[in-house]
Amino acid sequence: MNVRRLIPTAALAGAVALAAPALTACSGTAGADAGASPAGAAEGRLAVTASFYPMQFLAEQIGGDRVQVASLTKPGVEPHDLEITPKQTAQLGESDVVLYLKGLQPAVDEAVAQAGVKNTVDAATLTKLDSHDAGGDDHGHGHEDGHGEEAGHSEGDGHGHGEAGGDPHVWLDPSKYAEIAKGVGAALEKADPGHAADYRKNTDELVGKLTALDTEFKDGLKNTATKTFITTHAAFGYLAERYGLDQEGISGVDPESEPSPARMKELQERAKKENVTTVFFETLASDKTAKSLAADTGLKTDILDPLEGITDKSQGADYFEVMRSNLKNLQKALGAK
Repeated sequence: MNVRRLIPTAALAGAVALAAPALTACSGTAGADAGASPAGAAEGRLAVTASFYPMQFLAEQIGGDRVQVASLTKPGVEPHDLEITPKQTAQLGESDVVLYLKGLQPAVDEAVAQAGVKNTVDAATLTKLDSHDAGGDDHGHGHEDGHGEEAGHSEGDGHGHGEAGGDPHVWLDPSKYAEIAKGVGAALEKADPGHAADYRKNTDELVGKLTALDTEFKDGLKNTATKTFITTHAAFGYLAERYGLDQEGISGVDPESEPSPARMKELQERAKKENVTTVFFETLASDKTAKSLAADTGLKTDILDPLEGITDKSQGADYFEVMRSNLKNLQKALGAK
């Protein structure tokens, strides 16, 4: 594999993970307006703001009808590039709880700090963040070489790395997403103790579904003709690590950056060596580079969705549907037996 587990940041101490009193969550309905005020409190519900879809989905599933969500990231917007409006910053300050993932969206991190929200959940503190090789120009797939910052992406570049170089794309590993779900559930219980039993029940049900999904991926990717996949956005480090695969990112952690001719040549050679059949692209970023590489190498193209947002182009209506589409596409590309 080209991903490796490094020493996690000190901020991710296990004691913080599931029971920190200050943690809270964001949730609500799937159709929540990204610019809407989370006025759930007027209806006796928790007013919750989520930074982007994976955080929103957790809160919807765990909070149910006890919460009202507003998401900061509109459907179709690439979350890394989100800019926060003054109205949204004010919305954060009015929320009962806020759920975000520090290091993924710098604008959100800054807005949360400015809003002075009392009850916040940083999902990055609810599981261990690892550093994964981003691919890209500086060092191809070489997992011996290090991690994000060595790949030419500093902490402040806004793409793909949390604090101290940790990869924030944890929701693409169902087992890590389940850990975050437990922390979100605990936070909602603290924020609304009168309905703690409901949150606990919903959390248990969601964790059970995520555990089942993890088993589906393990079984579905156990025997494949190749372990290597090429993708535009190097967001799948946790998924690759969890299921014994080798991620090759065309453009590293920034889905919009242009790879060098040397990197394209390296990928062509690796595709031939590893019997790669498919170059994956995603719905929220340009497919130009992926299709160019595929054309030069005679490979197919397909979608591998990092699930940073759901649109009408997504291969599914929610997290579970899209993840199962990802599994199906990986099985086909890797030659699952």
